[in-house]
Amino acid sequence: MIPRDHEAHDTVRAIHEDAHLLVLDKPAGLLCVPGRGPDKQDCLSARARQRWPDALVVHRLDMATSGLVLMARSAPMQRALGDAFAERRVDKRYEAVVDGLLPVSADWALIDAPLIADWPRRPLQKIDAAGKPSQTRWRALRQGHDATHVELEPLTGRSHQLRVHLLSIGHPILGDALYGSDAVQARAPRLLLHATSLAFTHPATQEPMRFESPVPFFIPD
Repeated sequence: MIPRDHEAHDTVRAIHEDAHLLVLDKPAGLLCVPGRGPDKQDCLSARARQRWPDALVVHRLDMATSGLVLMARSAPMQRALGDAFAERRVDKRYEAVVDGLLPVSADWALIDAPLIADWPRRPLQKIDAAGKPSQTRWRALRQGHDATHVELEPLTGRSHQLRVHLLSIGHPILGDALYGSDAVQARAPRLLLHATSLAFTHPATQEPMRFESPVPFFIPD
């Protein structure tokens, strides 16, 4: 599984900007917010504030995940967008390449499995009946060589949800350094998970908004 292009890590690519919000395209390997330690201060939010000093975080992607990230440009807008995510009024879609073959279908399947922190192995998550309700819809788009290109719709927004849910059905995401076996990790140079689309109603203008980002990797035949 091969990235289409080298992803630049020294720029911020804006898909959309207006007086109220930003939609940015995050490369894989870049944190959304600063981490602990001086070596983890470079992140999407810090880079965004260099260009838009009023940029505020609304939601996050894992460091290894690429794709669309929404940011607000005022505290009221941050609250409004945060409420939209919490109330599931933001349609989020992802695409991934997983290990093994899944039947291609136009129909969606559902993974309904509660997630909880795996405390001895933090920051990993695991499926547990005592965890928070977690649901992911998925469908297979195309098969390749012992791999499947899938579309994903997280109905909830738990940490590592897509990665753990796909692992739970026996199809971990290729390149996953946290949940994949050595063989799964070796099949791709990065986690093959990309946030491809965001759709929501603009809180200020009430205009329907939809943004898309092409998948930066492909599944060879």
